[in-house]
Amino acid sequence: MPYQKLHGILSICRKANKMALGFVPMQEALQTGKVCGVLTSTDISSKTHKEVCYICQKKNIPVISVSLTMFEIGNITGRKAGVIAILDTGFFDRIRQLCESQEN
Repeated sequence: MPYQKLHGILSICRKANKMALGFVPMQEALQTGKVCGVLTSTDISSKTHKEVCYICQKKNIPVISVSLTMFEIGNITGRKAGVIAILDTGFFDRIRQLCESQEN
């Protein structure tokens, strides 16, 4: 995934207040029904990744593992986090497109 494009989208998403950074804020956003999708960093623990996938699967929310570390996410958003809940369909769709184009 082109790092600069993802960096730009996440930056704008953060400024628009359309993301919840961290595991607990993600759970809270899921309870309110605002989450369109969840992103996980490459360096979160397997236990955390398994929990995120389980919770999101129950709510039918897609989970994407992005090629960023928690440190890189911290540089982009201003807060180190391994789990990001995206609260806007447009932002999440664009991130998904970038991930799919990277795989091809």
